Amino acid sequence: MPLSNCYALPSYQRDCDSNAQLPVSPQDWLSSKHGIRQRTSGLQKSRGTVKKLLSDHRWQWPKQAIVFLSDLHADGEALLASLVASGGIKRTGDKDYQFKLTAFGKRALFILGGDFFDKGPSNLRVLRVAQQLRKKQAEVKLLAGNHDVRTLIGMRNVGNTNDPKDGHFFVRMGAKSVPFLLEVRENYLTGKNALKGIPSKKTCRNRLLPGERWWQEFPERGKVAMSNSRLKTEMQKIQQKAERFEAICEEAGLSLREAYAAALKWQQLFLSQRGEFYWFYKNMGLTCQRGSFLFLHAGLDDQMAMLLAKKGTKTLNRQFKKQLKGSPSDFYYGPVANTIRTKYRSIDMPLSGKGARHIHESGITAIIHGHRNLHRGQRIALRKNLLHFECDVTLDQGSRKKEGLKGDGAGATIIHPHGYILGISTDFAKIKVFDPRVILAS
Repeated sequence: MPLSNCYALPSYQRDCDSNAQLPVSPQDWLSSKHGIRQRTSGLQKSRGTVKKLLSDHRWQWPKQAIVFLSDLHADGEALLASLVASGGIKRTGDKDYQFKLTAFGKRALFILGGDFFDKGPSNLRVLRVAQQLRKKQAEVKLLAGNHDVRTLIGMRNVGNTNDPKDGHFFVRMGAKSVPFLLEVRENYLTGKNALKGIPSKKTCRNRLLPGERWWQEFPERGKVAMSNSRLKTEMQKIQQKAERFEAICEEAGLSLREAYAAALKWQQLFLSQRGEFYWFYKNMGLTCQRGSFLFLHAGLDDQMAMLLAKKGTKTLNRQFKKQLKGSPSDFYYGPVANTIRTKYRSIDMPLSGKGARHIHESGITAIIHGHRNLHRGQRIALRKNLLHFECDVTLDQGSRKKEGLKGDGAGATIIHPHGYILGISTDFAKIKVFDPRVILAS
């Protein structure tokens, strides 16, 4: 029987204006060098390792189909195209709200895996598209990415610049904050009274950049959370960003008074209960488990693996919510935030074999995540005998142009309750199919 007859492949709508060329025929995930990350081992050896992990651990598949989309990076068109790629929606017109859920979309769980902000054309548009998906009664879960959390912490600490622990978090965003501030200004701060009540340029500078007390006291306080070398690097980074921030604003056509006004407006939009985007952070979690699959933005370390084994995902999400409301320094430099930014580098908190065993004890056989962007569709990485499905397929226009990828980005990872995973991307000619039955029979 042809492989295409064995799986429920998405049926794409073809009459939408888009440069996103989606694959239509399937291919065994592990048959391509782009399907699995290889270092010293070859494709056959890596495939053998996957086969052993499949036979050694019991897999429980979710009861409903799950669509995982990650790293949208301020590109609402990429979100719409990726929802089409998943088979979850059908577009009915050119407007962002002109789409409807398919029968599959009505049954599926959509997990948006973090990094909604930065890089792309519109931070606000991607949120409005996500909200439309929610309004159409789709089941949606939002997970935190490092860009989302960094933006929240930075914007929330505007005016708090003399705090000896947290006064640097706005300027720590550096140049990445400027497009968002510009977007807020253009959408909400127009007209002759736009800057009414905003203080002088000097006062705005003092409320945006770290104050004298921070420079004096942070080096000593930072030693609690960071090694000396990491602390030195952090201080150098903050100094460079503080020195450059005003010039970056001016180059973008944004005055310091406008930047401060836009930051205050951001707080109103996102932190006030009546704000247009208050729903975003209110509904954001750290992780989600369905069957044997753990969904998050980046990865786990030993501390979080142990907590997961002892307390489960509800405790991880509670800790995330609690720490997000507390001291940014305690959160940002600790193990909970490592979960949204680790790339398993030497500078990241480590995941050892012991940590991987804790994860397996939790009933988890695979981690589904984004954060590490790829150019040839989704990929499996083997870390400490744990399967990581890397699902950041470089969706946003800004990254694609910078990294030389052609056409519009679209992609989705679908975990099917019938026991297989589909990896769909505009940058790979086939739909990658991960089917344990096929792998074990080979």
